[in-house]
Amino acid sequence: MKERIVYLDSSAIVKRYISEPGSDYVKTLYLSSYTGSVKLAFNIWNIGEVLGGVLDRARMRKFITDDEYKTAKLRFIRETLRLVKLGILMVMPIKLSILRSAWTIIENYHIYQADAIQVATARFVGASEVVTADKKLYQVLINEELNAKYIG
Repeated sequence: MKERIVYLDSSAIVKRYISEPGSDYVKTLYLSSYTGSVKLAFNIWNIGEVLGGVLDRARMRKFITDDEYKTAKLRFIRETLRLVKLGILMVMPIKLSILRSAWTIIENYHIYQADAIQVATARFVGASEVVTADKKLYQVLINEELNAKYIG
């Protein structure tokens, strides 16, 4: 039986650490990874995007408090390291083949490089599902014939 790999984009990862619509689905995926029924994946790019692009921005806009930011950041870093050590999370590097694929995706859909890298990485790891809360990215994933789940 083929291993079930679920790729999480940055908007989905954040839902593990900040409660918002879609958080329950992401929580279920993380719990499933601990039981061995799913392997999670994301790109190294997502780590910076989650820390600076999402969590820090939420703190600066006062959507979360300083304490909530510190807690979410610490939980994210610790859990990511733990899951990698357990072999149930793949944090993919930015490989040249992923970048090449991303460049084509950028040209075809006129999206940000970060989003294109996520699409290319999901394809590279053979993701059976890609989870996102980004409507535009969701449509690109569908157009690229990837099994996408929108958790807006």
